[in-house]
Amino acid sequence: MPNQSSRFVPPTAATVAAGWTLRAVTPPSILFGANGMRVGPDGRLYVAQAFGSQVSAIDVTSGAVSTISPIGGPIVAPDDLAFDSHGTLYITEVMSERVCARSPNGDLRIIADKVPAANGITAWRDRLFMDECRHDGRLFELFADGRAPRQIAANLPLPNALSVGPDGKIYFPAIGANEIWRVALEGGKPEVFTTDVAVPTAVKFDSKGFLLSTQGRSGEILRFDIQSGERRVVTTMRPGIDNFALTDTDRLFVSHFVDGGVAEIMSDGTERRLVAPGFCGPMGIAIADDGTIYAADGISMAAVARDGASHRVGLLFDGHFPGFVRGVTRGVNGTLIATTSGGDVTVYHPVTHEMEVLATGLHELFDVTIGAGGAVLVAEGGEGRVLEIAGGALKEKARGLSHPTGIAAAANGACFVAESGKGRVAQIDGGTATAIIEGLKEPQGLAIDGDNLYVVDAGAHELISYSLKTRRRETIATKLPVGAAPGVIPKLLMGIPGLLPGPLHPFAGVTVGNDGTVYVAADGDGSVIAISRA
Repeated sequence: MPNQSSRFVPPTAATVAAGWTLRAVTPPSILFGANGMRVGPDGRLYVAQAFGSQVSAIDVTSGAVSTISPIGGPIVAPDDLAFDSHGTLYITEVMSERVCARSPNGDLRIIADKVPAANGITAWRDRLFMDECRHDGRLFELFADGRAPRQIAANLPLPNALSVGPDGKIYFPAIGANEIWRVALEGGKPEVFTTDVAVPTAVKFDSKGFLLSTQGRSGEILRFDIQSGERRVVTTMRPGIDNFALTDTDRLFVSHFVDGGVAEIMSDGTERRLVAPGFCGPMGIAIADDGTIYAADGISMAAVARDGASHRVGLLFDGHFPGFVRGVTRGVNGTLIATTSGGDVTVYHPVTHEMEVLATGLHELFDVTIGAGGAVLVAEGGEGRVLEIAGGALKEKARGLSHPTGIAAAANGACFVAESGKGRVAQIDGGTATAIIEGLKEPQGLAIDGDNLYVVDAGAHELISYSLKTRRRETIATKLPVGAAPGVIPKLLMGIPGLLPGPLHPFAGVTVGNDGTVYVAADGDGSVIAISRA
């Protein structure tokens, strides 16, 4: 596949109806986040993307990106990868609980199954070692012929990308303890190699035998002498580092799980970007009075300024973050109200990081909005309900809906919900849902501006305007990069129990600014799009 400028393949040119204009507030993303990386036998950099079920290869000279295994393909939620001496690529599928092997001719086979949160993998002298990134994780030796794995260690606190050192021991980050551990190849009790690290996400050895480790929380890359334990900081990047790769000559490449950026770290510590940062989603979207756009991006919350510049205001591993965020709306006093894949509705302040949980234990939450009198309204897709939270109490506003996703409330108190399972938008009145727009493919985000109701139909790649006054329906944008690209049927990501509760359904949100501009979270290509009247 040729060099990609967008992950939405084939790319489409969105069009708008007469009297409307369209512009990209942020550019498309090339990757769906960036996780495990290795330099392949062909010298290219292979990158796993768990949230996009995609594996890509990057030319380290030109930055050209090609797809090795596409979204919708047989590999689901790839997290880490390794090559053996024969060119076989081994891939952990973290949300499918398995490890697969891809031969140089593209043939695929499963070599390990029923390994929950299969995550880090490494090949050492053609022996394979893999660990499970969960709170009671295990470490195994795997066998390419599919024999039962050999357990080396158990009860590990979130072990991640691992490596075998020159001393013949397996080194791995213990994220849950904020330490790096090691254990003998034969097994036995693991020992702590070093403490006082900041969410260590990966370890690897350079050609001189030094141990390098990425720090997800601080953005540092550390180098350790495994004999003396002496450490030094190689460089400091933005937080959210996931993994890294080294060439035979110790060229260093780093991936970011939060924004999908990939860069080479030069000898002076500066970055040479191969893939620019972008969004994993975005999903829910909200706009503040000052024009700042807030995007719920799964494992982070992003703020986008008027000029399109974006930064993360909260990350999953910050310690004070709601979880895997999907829906978002503006609250009071600078707060945001977010829904999570784990079933929480949370008030979150993007500056102070203060949090208040309004509701918990719900099932497949999507959009959220503020209704009449300040009540919080939530679409609970898994239970087919619209819920209302007011005065600390949670009550049903409607039930029996077909996978509700988007939700919006008018100034007069009317409530509208997108039923993706029935392809319609309904008005909720006294617990009864009455269809007002039908014949949609997969309606998701809803927003209201005066008498106009806006609907993102992710299945049809359209933005629709509906007048609540005249009942006139108009398609104002088509070929939008929302949902899956034409011809692609993505596999559902089931999440990681205890870490990223699933399922991790996609969602394309919409909001309206004070000037009437409609902003769409284009989760298909990773951009934010502004559509306004000419």
